[in-house]
Amino acid sequence: MNIALLHKHFLNSSGVCTDTRKISRGCVFFALRGENFNGNLFAQEALDKGAAKVIVDEEAFHKNTGETILVENVLLALQQLARFHREFLGLPIISLTGSNGKTTSKELINAVLSQKFKTVATLGNLNNHIGVPLTLLAMNKETKFGIVEMGANHLGEIKMLSEIAEPDYGYITNFGKAHLEGFGSIEGVIQGKTELYQFLKKHKKKLFVNANDPKQLANSEGIDRITFGTPQSDFDVKLVDSTHHLLVQFKGKQIQSNLVGAYNFANLSAAIAIGAYFKVSPEKIKIGIEGYVPSNNRSQLIAKGTNTILMDAYNANPTSMMAALENFKQAKGENKIMFLGDMFELGREAETEHQNIVDFLAENSFGNVFLVGSNFFKTRSNASHIKQFETFDGLKTSIESNLPKNATILIKASRGMALERILDIL
Repeated sequence: MNIALLHKHFLNSSGVCTDTRKISRGCVFFALRGENFNGNLFAQEALDKGAAKVIVDEEAFHKNTGETILVENVLLALQQLARFHREFLGLPIISLTGSNGKTTSKELINAVLSQKFKTVATLGNLNNHIGVPLTLLAMNKETKFGIVEMGANHLGEIKMLSEIAEPDYGYITNFGKAHLEGFGSIEGVIQGKTELYQFLKKHKKKLFVNANDPKQLANSEGIDRITFGTPQSDFDVKLVDSTHHLLVQFKGKQIQSNLVGAYNFANLSAAIAIGAYFKVSPEKIKIGIEGYVPSNNRSQLIAKGTNTILMDAYNANPTSMMAALENFKQAKGENKIMFLGDMFELGREAETEHQNIVDFLAENSFGNVFLVGSNFFKTRSNASHIKQFETFDGLKTSIESNLPKNATILIKASRGMALERILDIL
């Protein structure tokens, strides 16, 4: 496979496409394969819809008319093209990973850096072995800064994604109990995430480190790093108020964010520090942070009827769940209600981690708790303020029989639980 030639076809195209439902005329269609689909089967459809070139890896779908390009592996071709394109552009790229807060941090960093640079950042959470290449291929000669989010649930994934994106800068949000099924343990999580640090160290690049996080400081020893978050660090950001939306101070300026939860302070600090390092003025940093409004069920504060709802149901793991509960414990409100759903991908730790959450809630009575999902249903508790439901329908019936009024509500669960459905009931 001639990647340089493929890159020329890409530069002459309207972009890359991997879904025939979203074909743009003149694009290069990559016929990716997965467990339940074979993109080669859609090669002709892609051409019929206007694709300029189609990349296939099954000879039966290859045409000798020049419309298709036969490669050994379509996914590998996509990844190699992305790396070639990244080197072709030569622009600065910051990559970030971590157990919690990746997407929020990425959006905040983009909001700040875009005040000075023309940026391209990962769309949504397209942060895997396909999403990272697509992010890189969305960049062009006009792009002045790339922001690439990297996700992983197994060892070796961050190493592989780093070798594709070749970041100049890196940031790890935190190490938490996420994807334990794949990583095996918190030690496995740390080993997997710090593959980004190892890449940066090997290639003599820089990283940003939260000086309030001892684990990050310890694991980044010996690497060229920029610190933030304390008076002794390179960039000092102060938390002024976290009772409602987070209010922070930097360089004498107060910055009012649209984020809730003290756990978002590190995300804000990182974006501010990274912006300041790249000479974005404090005034522009303030505009960027204050202009960012969370969406997609991430740390959203929603008013519905007489209720105030903290919607944080995009995802959950033991670390982020406990952080959300500790924050909610401090939140104002006499009538507090928590709707909590199962945390996924915990493997053999699922029973223990769900029970830990229930034990915390039993010992700390700061509101009524409604637990839903097969894992939470199996937990043990005699606390009268905790109710358990195996299915969402059971929870729905309970809510409808006694609709909350004048309540402060937390909704938190893994994505697969789809607890945003509660909003339709309230």
